[in-house]
Amino acid sequence: MTHLFARFASKTSEWAGKPVIFILALCVVIIWALLGPFFDYSETWQLIINTGTTIITFLMVFVLQNAQTRDTRAIQAKLNEIILTSHAENRFIGIENLDEEELKHLDELVAKAAKGRGQTEACRTAEAERAETRKRGNGRKRGVSAKAVKQR
Repeated sequence: MTHLFARFASKTSEWAGKPVIFILALCVVIIWALLGPFFDYSETWQLIINTGTTIITFLMVFVLQNAQTRDTRAIQAKLNEIILTSHAENRFIGIENLDEEELKHLDELVAKAAKGRGQTEACRTAEAERAETRKRGNGRKRGVSAKAVKQR
């Protein structure tokens, strides 16, 4: 039963997100609005759109929440795999279970580290470029020296 609902939720989520479905819903609302004068803008006329949209919204909340929860779990599993197979810190695995304050604190720490790492990486890049320039300069001198030795 769970697997059946999961497939239904995925298909419905994909279907509901298509532009043609939005246009269809918009057409229904326009037709309903145009029928207002024919029904003298009665309470029944208003009740039709209110009831229809309420029922659809109520059911779609559960369907979309199920699809979003599964997508989030899949993304977390993929990110955890990337963390485990990289040089990243394993302490980030499972942080989606932290409370709001802990997440904010961790976000601040990561932002500080990224800012510091950016400056460090910029320095490393500049140093690497200088070293590469020195190597090229030394290589040319060696190349000339080697040719001169061979010619002699």
